[in-house]
Amino acid sequence: MRRIAQIYIYPVKSCRGVRLDEAEIGPRGLLHDREFLVVDSDGRFLSQRTTPRLAIVEPALCDGTLRLKAPGLPEIQVRPSGSESQETKARIVPVIIWHDAVLANDTGEESTAWLSEFLGMKARPVCIGARYSRTIPRENIPEPHRSFISAPEVSFADAYPFLVISQASLTDLNSRLPVSLPMDRFRPNLVVSGCQAPYEEDRWTMLRVNGITFRHRGPCVRCVVTTTDQRTLERGPEPLRTLAEYRSNAEGGVIFGMNFFCESRSGVIRVGDVVEL
Repeated sequence: MRRIAQIYIYPVKSCRGVRLDEAEIGPRGLLHDREFLVVDSDGRFLSQRTTPRLAIVEPALCDGTLRLKAPGLPEIQVRPSGSESQETKARIVPVIIWHDAVLANDTGEESTAWLSEFLGMKARPVCIGARYSRTIPRENIPEPHRSFISAPEVSFADAYPFLVISQASLTDLNSRLPVSLPMDRFRPNLVVSGCQAPYEEDRWTMLRVNGITFRHRGPCVRCVVTTTDQRTLERGPEPLRTLAEYRSNAEGGVIFGMNFFCESRSGVIRVGDVVEL
């Protein structure tokens, strides 16, 4: 029987993930997933692709407050989004994430100084606020799903609200690698156990968890982040070299894991929940 084996959110895009026993569904995916983003002095987003030290910034959510820890620096609290009083005081800043221009809430000079010191460059944390809007273009929604998902929103995630990977797929990949890799290399939201074969998720067009319906978008094309050890920051050729031998798309991109939309804007998913196809 297929079940939810692991749940992850990434409160700050490209920083360390947080593993949960249960998670709420929000309007843009799992609640608090990629709610914060780090941008450079021009307002363009930073990620592990160019700034691997983000991987060892450790976020924690405590009573609605984001806290950040990093080696060699004291822990810092970062103002979260969502409070009316904070919204009225927040400085709105323009942000570029891929080809999207959005408005985000600034989080203040203290957090900017802290993160800039750690990364060795000007880096400002911003967060989703009342003026943030980012929807997925209709043409990026598979035609069979368009009547069910009209204008899905997305957080600071690369493109889609949910990334799903089966445990069987990672087991198969690791059987081909010289050294096994942990799931955190691939930064999924939901990990599914109990699959009969690896890469079964490629063929899932729709699945239901605790009454919540998810609809398939397509494969996730992987980048250099998967080659980055999330603790030591060392990079090597794997797993992209091995995946390229048997998991490439028509454009030559390496794929691992599947993107999904969700019909619901609320609900709860728990580890152990049955995954119905």
